[in-house]
Parts: sequence; C-alpha cells; structure tokens
Amino acid sequence: MIAFVSGTVAALAPDAAVVEVGGVGMAVQCSPDTLSALRVGQAAKLHTSLVVREDSLTLYGFADDDERQTFELLQTASGVGPRLAQAMLAVHSPDALRRAVATADEKALTAVPGIGKKGAQKLLLELKDRLGAPVGTAALGSPVSQGWRDQLHAALIGLGYATREADEAVTAVTPQAEATEGAPQVGQLLKAALQTLNRAR
Repeated sequence: MIAFVSGTVAALAPDAAVVEVGGVGMAVQCSPDTLSALRVGQAAKLHTSLVVREDSLTLYGFADDDERQTFELLQTASGVGPRLAQAMLAVHSPDALRRAVATADEKALTAVPGIGKKGAQKLLLELKDRLGAPVGTAALGSPVSQGWRDQLHAALIGLGYATREADEAVTAVTPQAEATEGAPQVGQLLKAALQTLNRAR
C-alpha cells in the first residue's frame, strides 16, 4: 500500500497530478479542490489510496489523511467505486459527508453527480454506522458555495493558464454556478471553464 507520495509536482491536468518521487513520475488522480493547492515545480505531499483492478493500478491523492480514510470508507457501500467516492469528496468535505449521513440529508448526497434520490437513501442506510460523527462545525457545502470562484481560479492558474484567462473563464461559468441549487460543483465548473478556454484558443 502506498500511504502517501511526496516530491516535486511535475505536471497538472484537470483530474490528476504527476509527482516526481525519486526520479519516477507518479500519476495521482485528485479532486479539483486538491489540485487547486498544487503548483508545477513546487514540493507537495499527497495522502494516497491505491485502487487495484484486473487491468489497472490507480493512485488517488488527497490533501489530508481524513479525506483518504473517508474515500476508502465510502467504497464499503455497495455501488460506490473510487470515481463516485472521489466525486462525493469533490462536492463535500469529509465532515460535511459525516453530517449529511448523521442527519439523513438526502439533498446533500443528490448534489453529487451520479447519485439520485434512491441511491442517496441507500447510501444513508449503508454509511450510517461507518463514517462516524462529524467533528467540525462547518455547514454543509459552505466552503464550496462561498469559495468556488477562488477554488476554480486557483485550479486554472495551477494548470498553467494566465490570470487574465482564469478571470475570463470564471466569469464565463458564473451563470452556470449561480443556476445550481445548493453548492456549485467545482469539478463540473472546472470542466466547463476548460471548454471555454479551449474554444478561445
């Protein structure tokens, strides 16, 4: 098991980072929130979870160990694979997910792409005794709903776009973000922003 990778960030993509560890480039799948804190050429430490499949080995990276543990616990629920678990953490912090499960908040879970009403009900039942009690006091989704512009802007800068381009992309996706019920999903906004930048180039 690879518990973490620590080294220089060699490259960034919309859904992954390459971290150079001892001369080897480790590709790590990360959420937009985690990627937004990384910069090419700077040192980084990512807590990781290795997902083994018959045809692949995929490393998922997280800002801290709480995120990594939550990612692994989410996958103990039936129907939750690594991509859905990562999507859940892209929308909500670990503590927000714990609070959603503790308060049986279906709406919080259906805010995650790929989770419908029935899926949310099933997850609430299965995860009830697994995630544990919330430890913080932040409201559900508040870091994302209040700071999506900063997160998105930082992610675009981290991917190598100029400040002006990042500003324009954030402005372009603002109507989409404001039309979203609840917390805007930074991952979806990042994809939309990259599409507008690709069209502009």
